[in-house]
Amino acid sequence: MARCGFGYSLAILLLAGRAATADGLPALNADPAQSSISGISSGAFMAVQFAVAWSSTLAGVGVITGGPYYCFEGNLVGFVPTGNVLPCMDGPPPDLAALTDKTDQLAAAGAIDSTDYLRKLKVYLFHGSNDKVIARSVSDAAAGYFRHYLGDAGAPNLFYQDSLAAGHSQPIRTYPPGLGLNGCTDNATPFMDQCGYDAAGVVLRHIYGALAPRQEGKLGGQMLKFDQAPYTAPFQPDTDSLAAQGWYYLPQACRDGATCRVHVALHGCEQDAGQIHRHYVDYAGYNEWADTNGIVVLYPQTAVSDFAALVAGQYNLEACWDWFAYLHHTDDYVTKSGRQIAAIKAMLDAVTHGAAAPAAAWTGAAPAGVAVIDASASALDLVWQPAPGAAGYRVERADGSAGFVPAGTVSGPSFGDGGLASATAYRYRVVALNPAGESPPSAIVTAATLALPPPCNNPGSCPLVTPFGPAQ
Repeated sequence: MARCGFGYSLAILLLAGRAATADGLPALNADPAQSSISGISSGAFMAVQFAVAWSSTLAGVGVITGGPYYCFEGNLVGFVPTGNVLPCMDGPPPDLAALTDKTDQLAAAGAIDSTDYLRKLKVYLFHGSNDKVIARSVSDAAAGYFRHYLGDAGAPNLFYQDSLAAGHSQPIRTYPPGLGLNGCTDNATPFMDQCGYDAAGVVLRHIYGALAPRQEGKLGGQMLKFDQAPYTAPFQPDTDSLAAQGWYYLPQACRDGATCRVHVALHGCEQDAGQIHRHYVDYAGYNEWADTNGIVVLYPQTAVSDFAALVAGQYNLEACWDWFAYLHHTDDYVTKSGRQIAAIKAMLDAVTHGAAAPAAAWTGAAPAGVAVIDASASALDLVWQPAPGAAGYRVERADGSAGFVPAGTVSGPSFGDGGLASATAYRYRVVALNPAGESPPSAIVTAATLALPPPCNNPGSCPLVTPFGPAQ
């Protein structure tokens, strides 16, 4: 396995009949305030970098086996990394105070958005105990970084799934029949492990709240190529270590003009379409939820550095996203002016052209669709449908036979309830809030945290314990 990311040798057969033309991205009726981003491995690092740089424009971020903002810290001298590549993989990562100090400096200089916007960001994190590429301490540091900015009041915006025995991967429910690739504990190409756990679905619901069920049959939308050059202009994509073309999933409703949302999904090293074809694009799990919920999914694509790029000092032999300053060897890689961050932002701007859902009038109705969608040994992830006109929500929790007490408030329709006892059942209800009053409580839902996983200090050999929590 490639040390800094992924290797892939198995050819994936492309499904026939999919569109293969490459044009620019279409301007859609998409609400820019409802954009979000997620990624795996180097894509997770980039998702964090983008979310911090452009926090004012995002509803949420998903971080699947990644690390904190500015983790690398240093730069490159020639081809030799001088920063924290290995500490940001093997751990321990840099001190959190150094990373938040740098964040605050960049925000004060206007190089990234004000950190005030991070307080409202929905954050999902995942780390599997069998991950042999990214250490648990690195993912813990990412959680600590976001908790620093969320503060006590914003803590329920974060959910960290750290109790599953997955390998270094995008955890998925299962592959389509006939592919039969990785099991849940694998650390092998294409780094998408069949765990019966739908990470993409949890990401999207934690960010957006309760959604319509995922498409279990044939998708109704289209997977389309797009030319990435308009979004790297005046430079060519290869000068930014990006491929000539990316992919996007377009639900039929969005094509027909319905108000939609946009999610950016970033692959990891050597997961780009140039090396594994459409394996990540087709099977990461986002398209099934996007199809039934009016979500456009962008799949920007990186590329391996060619000879000219290597001569110019661009060291990217695994098609990683630029989380270790390989493009320009400066701190710009984590700011708005970072070339890959700027390209992703240009893609988002092209698709979202100012549409916004009309504000709903306050009805005083109780939140509907309340459900617990994920569980770890110390946390539960609760979601519900947005209540018309609600300015926020109060989540109430009951333990055993005790009565309900406030667990916290949030502005959006999800709640990561952390610090819970393991293997313990809890009851929840949600109240919608508005200056005019509050709604009756929602229906009550009950869910239990997972049992503490068996101790395991040797990733790759940790036992696979099921079930994974709420049905995926």
